[in-house]
Amino acid sequence: MGPREEAESIPSGVCRMLLSYDGGGFRGFAIQPDQRTVEGVLVAAIEKVVGHRVVLTVAGRTDTGVHAWGQVVAFEAAHDLDPARLMVSLNSMLGPEVVVRDAQLMPNDFHARYSARWRKYRYTILNRSVADPFMARTSWHISAPLDLDALRLASDPFVGEHDFASFSRKLGDGKSTVRRVFESRWADLGDGVLRYEIRANAFCQQMVRSIVGTLVEVGTSKQRPGDILGMLCARDRSVVGSPAPPHGLCLWEVGYDDVGTIRP
Repeated sequence: MGPREEAESIPSGVCRMLLSYDGGGFRGFAIQPDQRTVEGVLVAAIEKVVGHRVVLTVAGRTDTGVHAWGQVVAFEAAHDLDPARLMVSLNSMLGPEVVVRDAQLMPNDFHARYSARWRKYRYTILNRSVADPFMARTSWHISAPLDLDALRLASDPFVGEHDFASFSRKLGDGKSTVRRVFESRWADLGDGVLRYEIRANAFCQQMVRSIVGTLVEVGTSKQRPGDILGMLCARDRSVVGSPAPPHGLCLWEVGYDDVGTIRP
């Protein structure tokens, strides 16, 4: 019996896990040949514990260098799996770089991606004249003063349903770039720390980083808040700013309204 037949013969349910990781040491989430990825190390560790082949579903594939606090993954598991013991085993092998913060058995129709109703990302900027080495892995240091009022004005037009082709890395593949954004806002955390939060039903590749890069141009007076709607309508990648660096971005939370949201 091959690995696939063996996996299919195991009585199964679905195990859902809430995952956090520092993306700095990985070439993104998805498995890639000869590359160290979050999915690669996680699948290898799970298979070592459960003793059968594992295929993950994931709420959102993060790019190289992007972090997660509330990533959600799921896989088919034996009906007698103990999620608590699995969590302890995985954390002993993968922590603190990758940590499982919660694990539970779900109905068989649960899917980490397709069952999700929304995702929330956070982007952190350190707006000080001098960098902070203890925030360097998780924030974008910008020494030039940013106009927070302008940032807030420019973030408002993203709320609603729009075509985000201008803010998407991949075009022309036939996939829709229309997304519905529920929240788009800036918070001043004090001491030069600014946080951008955006929550939407789904995101295009590099969408958040492209939005933040463009908003920073507004904050430094290279663009105007009133230019954002025109950028959305243009459906042209060349009219927006360069993507913000990946290390300031974190997948913060995923909402599952039908089965209950896992809270960070």
